[in-house]
Amino acid sequence: MNVFRSAFFTYSLVGLANTLLHWQIFFVLRVGVGLDQSISNLAAFCVAASFSYYLNALYTFEAKHSVTGYMVFLCAMGALSYAVGYLGDRWRLHGLLTVAVFSLLSLVLGFLLSRFVVFRGHRS
Repeated sequence: MNVFRSAFFTYSLVGLANTLLHWQIFFVLRVGVGLDQSISNLAAFCVAASFSYYLNALYTFEAKHSVTGYMVFLCAMGALSYAVGYLGDRWRLHGLLTVAVFSLLSLVLGFLLSRFVVFRGHRS
């Protein structure tokens, strides 16, 4: 269980940096460029996911980089990011609430996806 907690702690630290990057890109695209929340959230996620995938493979799960693993993670979590942004647009939620909800969901679901699907069988 300690290994699981240690991996989750490292994943959370990478996630904090990822979140800051994601939120900055989201707000530049949403407020500065005027894109919908769905597109802004998806684009911000794709940039931040590339950053966090590399760091998590290297430090959290000590795994080799895999194009297949990266695509599984990007598609699954990208669909979630778009869906949360779409609901934010549809329900006219403030952008801060949209990215906060996505960040919380992605912390838990992204860790589980990474741990048990993408980096399955690797040391964590």
